[in-house]
Amino acid sequence: MARRLIRPAAACQGCGLVKAGFLGVVSPLHYQRLPYSSSKRGSPGNKYSGCLANLTKEGSHWTGTRSNPLLSLHSSKFVSKRTACLIATGPSPAATEEPEMDHPKEIFLKDYKKPDYLFDTVDLEFQLGDEKTMVTSKIAVSPGNEGTSSPLALHGCDLKLLSIKINGTELKSDKYTVDPRHLTILTPPAGVFNMEIVTEIYPQLNTSLEGLYRSTGNFCTQCEAEGFRKITYFQDRPDVMAKYTCRIEGDKTLYPVLLSNGNLIEQGDLEGGKHYALWEDPFKKPCYLFALVAGQLECREDSFVTCSGRKVTLRIWTPAQDLPKTSHAMYSLKEAMKWDEEVFGLEYDLDLFNIVVVPDFNMGAMENKSLNVFQSRLVLASPEAATDGDYAAILGVIGHEYFHNWTGNRVTCRDWFQLTLKEGLTVFRDQEFSSDLGCRTVKRIADVSKLRSYQFPQDAGPMAHPIRPLSYIKMDNFYTGQLLFLKYYALNRVYNNVN
Repeated sequence: MARRLIRPAAACQGCGLVKAGFLGVVSPLHYQRLPYSSSKRGSPGNKYSGCLANLTKEGSHWTGTRSNPLLSLHSSKFVSKRTACLIATGPSPAATEEPEMDHPKEIFLKDYKKPDYLFDTVDLEFQLGDEKTMVTSKIAVSPGNEGTSSPLALHGCDLKLLSIKINGTELKSDKYTVDPRHLTILTPPAGVFNMEIVTEIYPQLNTSLEGLYRSTGNFCTQCEAEGFRKITYFQDRPDVMAKYTCRIEGDKTLYPVLLSNGNLIEQGDLEGGKHYALWEDPFKKPCYLFALVAGQLECREDSFVTCSGRKVTLRIWTPAQDLPKTSHAMYSLKEAMKWDEEVFGLEYDLDLFNIVVVPDFNMGAMENKSLNVFQSRLVLASPEAATDGDYAAILGVIGHEYFHNWTGNRVTCRDWFQLTLKEGLTVFRDQEFSSDLGCRTVKRIADVSKLRSYQFPQDAGPMAHPIRPLSYIKMDNFYTGQLLFLKYYALNRVYNNVN
């Protein structure tokens, strides 16, 4: 994210993958169904069990069983100083220097500890506006450690705090502190308590394109890795998992479509030409998987019947002029859902699956729970202009983000040092999916070519680092190279072949 991967031909920024190399730079493919590895729908294929051989599941997190320490990441601390500009006609000021900027703190794997507080439920309310957006978060907080009395530190960036309440009572200013990066409640109540925070944000001015931003009239979010702190004050870390509801209010003419994670529970009209939608995600997730999209979009709708007989509604949302170019994306989604059931025994777990395809989504592709968001060029295709390679790339990227529903969403990272765990395993899964639906030999040649072209040179140069570094300064830098993802997908393949 620090160096956006939107520049390569087909990039998946939310997952940190350059998709053209994985899935598009191949010889022309003719799509015909090949036999799946498992003929019995709903039962996992045994040949894939090796992928998970070195992983154990603790709650909703993966933990590796190997204990050998990994190589250290050689990190540097950069000191940046600003010098004052002088006007030639003015007197020379005294030799002074502005204070140094507030630098990010280096994060070490060895310093990890469980959060002192857990969030059980998070109820969000958004009042979308042209000039400002009001965000209300209502959070059920419980102690992470019995008897804890430490302050509750919440991440926050570019937020205007309007109010904060604990158990319905507004906190006085001496009960909390606010700085550019944190809101800290000094003496939280013992036991379970409810917290309500109201903030004001300005999506139209959010040029970082992290958190909630508005572009060409549409609202969109990007929260991986640490964008949620630009929406509201929160413990913005992947091991804080909660059940979410999201109520969105907006102008019905400007924003006729209001989308968020989970199932649509309620919608209706309000006074003043506004309307609302209430969404509920019944499964716990970290905040980096939260998503909101609002704007003028139209959808292609279809359905899929799971192996247990549930009917899932599928919708691909895009600007009206692009709707005819989404037919292959819908085909790819249905094939991915079926393949994940037949090969891995993983069934989709909600009643609705939404995909949003917009031209100004900055991060390429993102696996937000039940609301995947894509940059248009990764998904749209028409027979007049698309090649077999284009169709293969769409199949792979749609499959990759869908497969994250389990390997990354339902079972997710404990901390960001485990990023390659979810990404490497999901890359392996999307490559197997593309191989089964296309030509396995051609796909494998393309994947190995990618390893030789990107991983080997990077691993032999100054950018080399292990798949799990021992420290990092800025999390976004994990997404700028492909070494983390390529290495770990290769390890998954080795585990699978050995077992």
